[in-house]
Amino acid sequence: MRRKIIGILILMLLVVSYVTTLLVQNGYVEALSKYGSRGTEVRTIQDKLKRWGYYNGNVDGIYGTQTVSAVKKFQQKNGLVVDGIAGTKTLAAMGITSNSSSGGSSTNNASNVNLLARAIYGEARGEPYTGQVAVGAVIMNRVKSSKFPNTISGVIYQSGAFDAVSDGQINLTPDSTAKKAAQDALNGWDPSYGALYYFNPSTATNKWIWSRPLTVTIGKHRFCK
Repeated sequence: MRRKIIGILILMLLVVSYVTTLLVQNGYVEALSKYGSRGTEVRTIQDKLKRWGYYNGNVDGIYGTQTVSAVKKFQQKNGLVVDGIAGTKTLAAMGITSNSSSGGSSTNNASNVNLLARAIYGEARGEPYTGQVAVGAVIMNRVKSSKFPNTISGVIYQSGAFDAVSDGQINLTPDSTAKKAAQDALNGWDPSYGALYYFNPSTATNKWIWSRPLTVTIGKHRFCK
């Protein structure tokens, strides 16, 4: 009788595990990291937030009070629900695809297009289409460069890198032109000719940026390496 009960309990656990897996895979359960969580995903969150200037603690994979505070700062800056929980929307904004979340690479790609489009819209709306693609290309060139973070979100949210992040325009809804420009930049079109920087000569006050080798001028922006 005892063995039978144990067998039933094991079977029930297996069924619950299987059903939970199906729910997660089909998007009915939201994967998230929150206070008390531990693991690789938490370490990735901490590493990104530390590089972007939101987190000053140890990258130890433990979701403690400092991590909660850093996530809240990131959420507030990016127009997300400020709850300190790294749910799917917050993870997407960070450029992190959870191992448990649904969608896989297609979801991650859509997130990249949207984030890149927001950066292009915030930085270069009103510029010629080629100039908008060039801004996206600069971001992609930085991702490939060892001098910068190796993800789109890391490059965009690097402290002091883009005015659109500093002044909150990154949170504006991009138009169809910015989205198309983002996709073209992701697909490899680079009208900036390998540039890592760009600036508006009529407003630039940084003397260093003027010393960078010019690659091309498009609209109001000078692109340089």
